[in-house]
Amino acid sequence: MWPFYIPYPPEQKDGFWGVPTSTIDWCEENYVVSPFIAEALNTTTNSVFIALALFAIYHAYLNKLETRFIFTAFGFLLVGIGSWLFHMTLRYHFQLLDELPMIYATCIPFWSLFSEFKSKHQSALIGLGIFMSANLLTVIYLYFRDPTIHQVSYAILNGLIILKSIKLNLKYVHDEKARTQLNKTAIFGVGIFLFGYFLWNLDIHLCDLLRSTRHYVGMPFGFLTEFHGWWHILTGTGVYYSLVYEEYLRCFLTGTEQYYEFSWIWGLPVVYCIDKPGLERARAIKKLKLEDDKFIKNNKQE
Repeated sequence: MWPFYIPYPPEQKDGFWGVPTSTIDWCEENYVVSPFIAEALNTTTNSVFIALALFAIYHAYLNKLETRFIFTAFGFLLVGIGSWLFHMTLRYHFQLLDELPMIYATCIPFWSLFSEFKSKHQSALIGLGIFMSANLLTVIYLYFRDPTIHQVSYAILNGLIILKSIKLNLKYVHDEKARTQLNKTAIFGVGIFLFGYFLWNLDIHLCDLLRSTRHYVGMPFGFLTEFHGWWHILTGTGVYYSLVYEEYLRCFLTGTEQYYEFSWIWGLPVVYCIDKPGLERARAIKKLKLEDDKFIKNNKQE
């Protein structure tokens, strides 16, 4: 018998939130830890996602990063909250609050990358195309209610983001130190995300083995075999690293890299502004130049 062994109680068909209505019920036994939480570990591990998203929002604001990065981090905050509610209740409407914001939040960096060096008109058209595609995907997913549609779409979005990021990195980042930092951040972020995906698959395909193992070792040791919970921790970390990668890459694409440096706080990477007054002056000058160019163009047309 393992020390501090606490046997798992029988799984409950329903609990405080009633019979599950979600299209997916994960490997974790329902209502064995608390009658108020359907999947306790799958629920609470989302706290990592939520905490990292809040950390990203705070540092994006503090370091004068563009609003797009605050919106992206806020989108992933909604994913963490939605996933928390989904696993806590196993209700279908909360499942949608988990899955659909994953697509919507990923559309922001997708638009950001694919509208680089485009005119405002072209950027708006790209944004409109992404908006219409996301809405079409939502309608299709709501009609068929097949999780595979969501999973494949999310994978395609992220794959295209990775490829575009690599292309922009190779073309516009000429500082070897910065490129090394970017590459390490990307490799770690994508690597830990893929490892989480590997555990996610084990949770699905080896569920019977995992359940028998956790019943043998009991609580709390059995909590370590909740691989979907590890998926939340690892992918939350991977998403955070990917966001920092995009933030630092954007500095080079906008020519503001001299005002920023790649730094670490509490073991997490951050893009730190080292000259806020200089950055604000540079942005003001750029805005004035754009307004002057627009004025000259309008006068020529007249």
